[in-house]
Amino acid sequence: MTTTAALRPSPPVATLLGRCRTARCLAQLHARIVRLGLHNHHALLARFAAACDALASPSVAASLLSALPSQRDVPIRLRNAVLASLARHAPLQDALAQYNILRRASRPDAFSFPPVICACARAACLPTGASLHAAAIRLGLDADLFVRTALIQFYGRCGAAGAARALFDSMAIPSEVSWTAIITVYINTGDILTARELFDQMPHRNVVHWNVMVDGYVKCGDLEGARKLFDEMPERTPAAYTSLIGCAQNGYPGEALKIFDEFQKRDICPDELVIVGLMSACSQLGHCLHGSASKAVELFSQMLLEGITPDNAAFTVVLTACSHAGLVEEGKRYFDMMKNEYMIIPSGDHYACLVSLLGRFGMLGDAYELIKSMPGEPHPGAWGALLGGCKLHCDIELGKIAAKKLFEIEPDNAGNYVSLSNIYANIDRWGNVSEIRAEMTGRGVTKIAGRTLVLQ
Repeated sequence: MTTTAALRPSPPVATLLGRCRTARCLAQLHARIVRLGLHNHHALLARFAAACDALASPSVAASLLSALPSQRDVPIRLRNAVLASLARHAPLQDALAQYNILRRASRPDAFSFPPVICACARAACLPTGASLHAAAIRLGLDADLFVRTALIQFYGRCGAAGAARALFDSMAIPSEVSWTAIITVYINTGDILTARELFDQMPHRNVVHWNVMVDGYVKCGDLEGARKLFDEMPERTPAAYTSLIGCAQNGYPGEALKIFDEFQKRDICPDELVIVGLMSACSQLGHCLHGSASKAVELFSQMLLEGITPDNAAFTVVLTACSHAGLVEEGKRYFDMMKNEYMIIPSGDHYACLVSLLGRFGMLGDAYELIKSMPGEPHPGAWGALLGGCKLHCDIELGKIAAKKLFEIEPDNAGNYVSLSNIYANIDRWGNVSEIRAEMTGRGVTKIAGRTLVLQ
């Protein structure tokens, strides 16, 4: 007979579970649980499944159930915890397989449906999500607040705003989360007017609702509407400032910098999103103002001083800013920092930024060597940046190499032919210009409007 003491986990297991930070650690701890015979301690296993979810380790969570000596009498709470982990972090088919196992073993409850419905939403899988909706109706769970809210989000993500609205309107008393869900549906479809109507109808608004609506205006490119609503906010939060600074991505970099000045006056500590947004704004302004691009580099340094870890996007922006500002040594240093200190594998865009920087300042040999060092097939953006540098400095030899590669990768891109032609034209090799024009005609490549081959 199993005693209560036998079911109580040894203190080291419970303690170690709270210390796990990696999937490998979880796998080792699972082996320990099995070895100690704690598979009947369902409370501990549920905590373990929650840890798998927190550490995005769905495969370890799945092994939790498969390792049990018996699948009988497994509580629904434990099955739901494993299902939630798979639904959030594993492919949709894995989550659906786990749902089917749960369905055959026991009756799904209101906590079984939301995670897998949300997984269908992320995959925009309308038929499967609709079948889950039907299953919830059969079980009498469709009116549950959490299930209904998940369905609203699901139909919205799948482009079925009408179905989402019908579900929302059928709710006797929508929750704050349900209000947020339906407003987000209309924001994502670009219907900012309906989203605002719903926002105005809300009986109570909290900070989250204000932030969602401000962010919605920004996403729809309505900076004036975003700023007006922002000024009406009873409490201006860092998230709202972050959304407004996002207007840099909608063609208003100057306005983003003005908003940041207000941000600083309130002594709010900027996060990574704010700093990267500002760097982007400065980089955009750097096309015409050298000082703005330099400011982007300063912001990147501030990010490092604040202890914020830069990601791919941050390095793309700072490398672009270095290119605009002509900061060659800084650009090379940040590229090396990305690889060696932050262990980020440079993308094709990162290489293209550095090639562009080197090419602008005549370091074409270095740019070419950088391209040759790229793992795999070099990015067309990198070859294009090299060709642009060759055009600027009239380097026909490297220009021909870059153009040849681009003709292979992008045979229908007329801009590459035009760039090589212009290099020939700049050194008065008109016969070669004519040859390129003939090659374009032979390949059926159409010239870009506003760009012509210079002929004499």
